[in-house]
Amino acid sequence: MADHPLTDPARTAGRRTPPTWAVLLAVCAGQFLVVLDVSVVNVALPSMREDLALSATGLQWVVNAYSIAFAGFMLFGGRAGDLFGRKRMFLVGLAVFTAASLAGGAAQEGWQLLAARAVQGLGAAVLSPSTLTLLTSAVPEGPARARAIGTWSAVGAGGGAAGGLVGGVLTDGLSWRWVLLINVPIGIAVLAAAARWLTESRATSGRRLDLPGAVLVTAGLAVLAYGIAETEARGWDAPGTLVALAAGVLLILGFLLVEARSRFPLMPLKLFRVRSVSAANAVMVISGAAMMGMWFFMTLYAQNVLGYSPLLAGLALIPSSLSVVSGAKLAPVLMRSLGARPVVLLGVAVAAAGFAWQSAMRADGTYFGDILGPGIVMMAGAGLSGTPLASLAVSGADPRDAGLVSGLINTSRTMGGALGLAILSTVAASATAGATDPEGLTDGYALAFRTAALMLTGGFLLGLFWLPRERRRTPDAGPTASGPRPNRDDADGPPTRSAPDPDSTGARGDSPGAAPVGGTPEEGPGPLTR
Repeated sequence: MADHPLTDPARTAGRRTPPTWAVLLAVCAGQFLVVLDVSVVNVALPSMREDLALSATGLQWVVNAYSIAFAGFMLFGGRAGDLFGRKRMFLVGLAVFTAASLAGGAAQEGWQLLAARAVQGLGAAVLSPSTLTLLTSAVPEGPARARAIGTWSAVGAGGGAAGGLVGGVLTDGLSWRWVLLINVPIGIAVLAAAARWLTESRATSGRRLDLPGAVLVTAGLAVLAYGIAETEARGWDAPGTLVALAAGVLLILGFLLVEARSRFPLMPLKLFRVRSVSAANAVMVISGAAMMGMWFFMTLYAQNVLGYSPLLAGLALIPSSLSVVSGAKLAPVLMRSLGARPVVLLGVAVAAAGFAWQSAMRADGTYFGDILGPGIVMMAGAGLSGTPLASLAVSGADPRDAGLVSGLINTSRTMGGALGLAILSTVAASATAGATDPEGLTDGYALAFRTAALMLTGGFLLGLFWLPRERRRTPDAGPTASGPRPNRDDADGPPTRSAPDPDSTGARGDSPGAAPVGGTPEEGPGPLTR
């Protein structure tokens, strides 16, 4: 086979091609670590707070420091992989992630833990976009690639679902530090395997890194989230609060200005002229804002109010995790008969109902009525809405922008989650008013869930009036807006959205190298399959 003209010669330099299973194992292990760390810390939060004397605001930043850095630098990480080599960026990102995990596990002060979590997020943002492109480079187009992508997707979903259980086992059996330290031996093993088995690839499209854009959007989100958190501690009219909020807004406006004037923008603003792209991303931001708070507050409620141990709290949330996966698996089936837009609206409506149910939680609540039932409903809605939102966004954009749009909607979900957690934590703290008794804490958590239900109701209305209606598919019709266009090679089989070829997208300069997204709010990136 001839070398691709835009592929690094190292790919075909005469050395023996590594076995597909070895490549799959290495990239899936890296992706599992990244996704796991979104949720694994949740059940350890009360232990972290007690050991490091973290405030309520500091506790939310254990989650947000990772999420904001991950979201803000994800597109940047994908572009870095295109230019400098996907294997190289995978190794660099994993090394940074592993070292930050060690630093976080050894932290003796709250600020040390938060700094380590931010660096972890940066490493994840460099590592994650390369995982799927490395996989698709190693596996030929066709059924084998579809199976490999399916495995990669399942590993991502498993990482999100296993986070609560893994965190509970480690916190209960060892200490909270091991939810971070466990990454170190695994990370070292994956680094050794990846250095040996992965083959380098890069796109030589002449594109450049938009470092100013990545720094501005990440700093803007962080400062804005800090300002929102400060409203509870100091009030909306306090000088410190106003300065933080104004600085956050100015940084984000600066990011938009840089993107509008940049020759090689991190996020081309022209994409938002497409109705399906802008509407799907707006609904995803709102959904992410509500959904990330679910795991945070459910964990605190289970341990601080109902008195569960970290392990029991992790076990208690397993049905909710399975509900997410089930909803995501059901969504493509419903999309074939109903279309993407109705499934989005159904999923958001189901999630809103679950959050409203959860807001009726009691200080003397039961597992079945106050955790199991509402948790399953909330996360089933989350699973139902994620895939069709990604489908609508990708199907409405130019095919050359598919990878970029997929990265954008994943970024929207994570950024929305970070800002939403700041808002909901502030709402909960305002209702709690410093109380630490079960009744006072429950009042705060309940108000947070009620606010999330209202946010999702707004997301439902936004989707109802803004998401484009799909043309119904006829027997002889080609693909419509109800789903992504199938690959030409798979025209005779079921339509599958696999990752764009990493070299061809790099040649056009349209893809950041981020993985297509069809995952659920806490899973992290996942491919969009139909």
